[in-house]
Amino acid sequence: MKLYRIVLKDIVRRKKRVLFAALGVAIGTMTVVGILTIALAGQAKIYNQLEKYGPNLAVMPAINNVDTQLGDLSLGTLAVGENYIPQEKLPEIRQIADGEIKAALGITDEGNIATLAPKLYVNTEVKGTSMMVVGVEPEEESKIKTWWKIEEGKYLEGTDQALVGAVAAKLLTLNTGDTVELNGSAVTVAGILEETGSNDDYQIFVPLETLQKAYGKEGLVSSIDIRALCNACPVEIIANAINQNITGVRAIAVKQVAEAEMGVMGRMNRFMYALGGITLVVGLFGVVNTMMSSVNERIKDIGIMRAVGASRNQIMRVFIYEAIVIGIVGGIFGYMAGTILAYIIGPIILQGTNIDFVLKYLPLSLALAILVAVIATLYPAFRATRVRVADSFRSL
Repeated sequence: MKLYRIVLKDIVRRKKRVLFAALGVAIGTMTVVGILTIALAGQAKIYNQLEKYGPNLAVMPAINNVDTQLGDLSLGTLAVGENYIPQEKLPEIRQIADGEIKAALGITDEGNIATLAPKLYVNTEVKGTSMMVVGVEPEEESKIKTWWKIEEGKYLEGTDQALVGAVAAKLLTLNTGDTVELNGSAVTVAGILEETGSNDDYQIFVPLETLQKAYGKEGLVSSIDIRALCNACPVEIIANAINQNITGVRAIAVKQVAEAEMGVMGRMNRFMYALGGITLVVGLFGVVNTMMSSVNERIKDIGIMRAVGASRNQIMRVFIYEAIVIGIVGGIFGYMAGTILAYIIGPIILQGTNIDFVLKYLPLSLALAILVAVIATLYPAFRATRVRVADSFRSL
């Protein structure tokens, strides 16, 4: 008895019911694939943050209320226009940072080790649009933000120049050579940055001294980014030492922020995995219901098979093979739908992070869908093996 012919014939005859069962499996696998794809992208984002920003610290005023970022990593908030760090504190901060690094690495050289990049944030109007202008020390800033790339023009070289973020340039229709007025002081656009996916895209960068003079903030900065020498440098120790020894500031180790994000991501992933498990269980019961209905509809067919010599094992295999077909169809559509789902909601959850196509989840999706379909079919298939020839005649 060629079972595959019987299976194909039954699938064609009951294709709507088979597709309905496959849909239940597909919804479950779609949720799981979507969750796994988003979780993988989230973990990759945080690992990239650690690799890129790991040796960094941020020093801000002790009282904060405006969001700040280093690249695409949120570092907390600062009160722009209200709370500042006197520049005179920079030597103290450098002494602590260099001292801790040298002690950890056994360096006796008297030279500077860490890179300190002070910033002044001013929220002002540029060409009729509210814009964040950031005063930086160009050489130090380039050492901190090694991922910056110039799309057009060149980097800051003079005190009367500006570097414009990609989105800000589009919003303000700025090109290299254009002039920007900052509280009566004119600066020329020297270059436009490539898009970074961070707050930098929406900001204008000018030399620190230029912005301080334009807005009467001489000797004041809003925050200080610190880049240590290496990933093994004791950034947490440096942050604690700064917090304990320098009043009016708050130092944050970027590594700690990224690890905290990893913890939040882990808790969110566990919740999402539980949600995926629930959808799989719902899909499983959908298959059980569909296959039980199939058994009830096919009592006559099962009786005929038994009458012509089909064993209980063969009848069981007919239903298991159908379950495998349901699993394959559900797994393929679940994988496709899950990938599309991740592409749609992933950037929203992960704040613009790109979602990569993860082909390795296709075999997982198929295996999971087939497993769910087969498990769901075991009881209906067992019931089918209990059908007697006499029962099939009573169903006529």
